[in-house]
Amino acid sequence: MPYIDFVTPVHTKTTRDYLARVNGRPKAEVAQLAKQWGYDYWDGSRETGYGGMRYDGRWKAVAERLAKHYDLKAGQRVLDIGCGKGYLLYDLTQAVPGLEVAGLDISGYAIEHAKEEVKPFLHQGHAKELPFADKSFDLVISLNTLHNLYNYELDPALREMQRVTKTNAYLVVESYRNESEKANLLYWQFTCEAFCTPAEWEWWFKQTGYTGDYSFIYFE
Repeated sequence: MPYIDFVTPVHTKTTRDYLARVNGRPKAEVAQLAKQWGYDYWDGSRETGYGGMRYDGRWKAVAERLAKHYDLKAGQRVLDIGCGKGYLLYDLTQAVPGLEVAGLDISGYAIEHAKEEVKPFLHQGHAKELPFADKSFDLVISLNTLHNLYNYELDPALREMQRVTKTNAYLVVESYRNESEKANLLYWQFTCEAFCTPAEWEWWFKQTGYTGDYSFIYFE
């Protein structure tokens, strides 16, 4: 279960004004809107989420790294838990022609507005109960999703992720290493429920039997 970081270069490209996030519109109000996982979160203003999520190819490099590291081949199956609009899955199909993909997201809005090429392969649902058979995917990924779960959801979600993979899995979650990063995370997040240090996340992995790879994103 090694620590492998494919995502930090994408994460650090975004400039974040942490104080503006908490000094603007009331945080409780915007968090409530964001947690509806609808227009406000995906395509509304930056105050309530992504500020308009459009495909721009930013995940292409991540897809290529994943494909190379896990030696993905045509005919293999990849699942993305928390796939959003399916942009990473689309980039994976471009990196590995013939790859079979599936995605799951809690947001019906995201799936409705997903990349057309992968929309037929996306499912609405919750990470704690995956509608897939045991060991049915060659690679299961989950990027920036599982920290949005309460503890009683996080436990089954990690077990489910382990259940549906044949061998390989990779997840990314938010974390913090010091009080400064914890404050920035609290200021910036709208939807996070599991606020864990790296050691706490590693405890969760051991507790649930998750043996896949992982990395963390920090708000420095």
